[in-house]
Amino acid sequence: MLRRVLIGALLFLIVIAMFVFASANSGYIEVDLLFARVKTSIPVAFAVTVAIGWMFGLLCTAIWALRLVNERRALRRALRLSESEVSSLRKLPLNDAD
Repeated sequence: MLRRVLIGALLFLIVIAMFVFASANSGYIEVDLLFARVKTSIPVAFAVTVAIGWMFGLLCTAIWALRLVNERRALRRALRLSESEVSSLRKLPLNDAD
């Protein structure tokens, strides 16, 4: 419950900061995208940059999570094999060392 409240408060503060930034910087800039030049307002350029960074962060997190899932799957498979090997070794009769 506390976590949701903190996340909500953080999002609210970010939205307020965006509105303050947008009202303080109402000018226009020209952005060179290598294949085109776009004239846009500063808040729009900032918001697009933040959105692209956010999506890149999500992509990196998804790749990391998929690697963890694959590692977990491999570890479970290795554990099953080890457990079956231990089980089969326990079933073998003991040999006397004569």
